[in-house]
Amino acid sequence: MGAGENNGALDERYMGLALEEARLAAEEGEVPIGAVVVCDGQVVARAHNRRETDADPSAHAEFSAMVAASRALGRWRLTGCTVYVTLEPCLMCAGLMVNARVDRCVYGAADPKGGALGTLFDVSHDPRLNHAFEVTPGVLGDEAAELLRAFFRARRRK
Repeated sequence: MGAGENNGALDERYMGLALEEARLAAEEGEVPIGAVVVCDGQVVARAHNRRETDADPSAHAEFSAMVAASRALGRWRLTGCTVYVTLEPCLMCAGLMVNARVDRCVYGAADPKGGALGTLFDVSHDPRLNHAFEVTPGVLGDEAAELLRAFFRARRRK
């Protein structure tokens, strides 16, 4: 799926894959966030949060998925790609989307504490930056938000 395309059924299908990744993260004791990168209608990478496991502050789901997509495609520019992620990206990940030249980001739940694609900041259309990309918020957002709520509820009980 390239720039400008906005097929709700496809968005939900790919977000479903990102949610599968988020569930894997939760099983590993990681915050349940998952991501997939789609280029020309093909999933080229998928990943989930691994910050605790890898002791790596950059191991966010979408960051890892974009790095894997670049390796799979053999290029650092992710033009023609859409990043699907269950939680609105932070400044670091949104910044990588600018630098990687993604066409689009589709996210599930908004992040009131760190969202950089419209909630706290909007890195996707900042005229001071050298690239802009489309954003589609709220795809399967209730399901993504519930995964996060359930994870933190369980963590507080421990």
